[in-house]
Amino acid sequence: MLGGGAGDARHEYGGVDVLIVGAGLIGLASAFELAQRGASVRVFDSHEPAMAASWAGAGMLAPFTEAPPSPELAAFCADSLARYPGFVCDLRGWNAGDPELHLDGLLEVAYGAAESERLRARVDALRARGVRAHWLDGQQARALEPALGPQVVGASLVEDEGHVDNRRLGRALRAACVARGVRVTTDVGATAIEADGRRVRGLRTAQGFATAPVIVNTAGAWAGTIEGVPSHAAAAVRPVKGQMFALAMPPGFVRRVVWFPGGYAVPRTDGRLLIGATVEEAGFDTRVTAEAMRSLLDAALRAMPSIGAFALVETWAGLRPGSADGLPFIGATSLDGYFVAAGHYRNGILLTPSTATMVADAVEGRALPAYAAAFSPKRRTAIACGAAR
Repeated sequence: MLGGGAGDARHEYGGVDVLIVGAGLIGLASAFELAQRGASVRVFDSHEPAMAASWAGAGMLAPFTEAPPSPELAAFCADSLARYPGFVCDLRGWNAGDPELHLDGLLEVAYGAAESERLRARVDALRARGVRAHWLDGQQARALEPALGPQVVGASLVEDEGHVDNRRLGRALRAACVARGVRVTTDVGATAIEADGRRVRGLRTAQGFATAPVIVNTAGAWAGTIEGVPSHAAAAVRPVKGQMFALAMPPGFVRRVVWFPGGYAVPRTDGRLLIGATVEEAGFDTRVTAEAMRSLLDAALRAMPSIGAFALVETWAGLRPGSADGLPFIGATSLDGYFVAAGHYRNGILLTPSTATMVADAVEGRALPAYAAAFSPKRRTAIACGAAR
């Protein structure tokens, strides 16, 4: 199964091919993909699976509306969106539950002429690329989403975008991993890579030492805190805080994802309406603050005044894994046998299917897509930031 000679070490290391550090969506999806290809996989996490950024996100799948910062990332995001229906279908095939994928469109609203022109121009550009995008006037936008207020003068609609219930997706991935024979170990405390001068030898946790020829770091915002990694192979990832809240709404009151200046709204079939999200450089602080809640609520009420009567049922904060250039780190590092898949920032949920495929291909020594070179952990940004941490 393993390429590059790593498979020759399997029996030396007790029959385990791959150790994965971090049981978020990307770690679990990578484990599932590797197991599907015949690998023996163990996943380690200091907490319960899919309970950090994977749990805290809104599950938006919006590669065209969100406008990634580079053509390589844009191509990667579009590819992952296209993979989502098959990805979810594969999970259902293992009786792993329904992540509730909805690709029923995303609406972004405008209040004035300048914003309307920006959205019109983007619609034209997307249509030229073959994306099913439309410009709507205010009346047409309210016909699609009656909760929108009278100040909305226009909107863009991208048909094939949408959302997935990321909390359900986390549970489904864990169940699929277990069904496929992946061993998921939680409450492991601090983790440390052990390596000789050339390659990884194993992973040390509070529960002991595990060995394997391949280790994959999918620890999200904590990817740069794994001990024992040489500076030249370190993941230059930092936490970027995001705060959100949820309202209890009548079924169908908001029908699809709505973006508005200062935030967005994502409906859930369980009757919650998620409102997010702030972007804060606050280290590993996960406190929910009154100021952030007020800012998000003001933005949401301007777009949809009638939600002001709904009950506030949940508030939370999470930590996105950011990078200096806004691009993820995916693939082999300069330490033999050590791979990274981290730094996805706002696109971790969207990029889960394609990242899992890319991780498995990299571990097997297969050729990666041309755009994957932009995400190499060996790129200059990673080395410079990693050496300085």
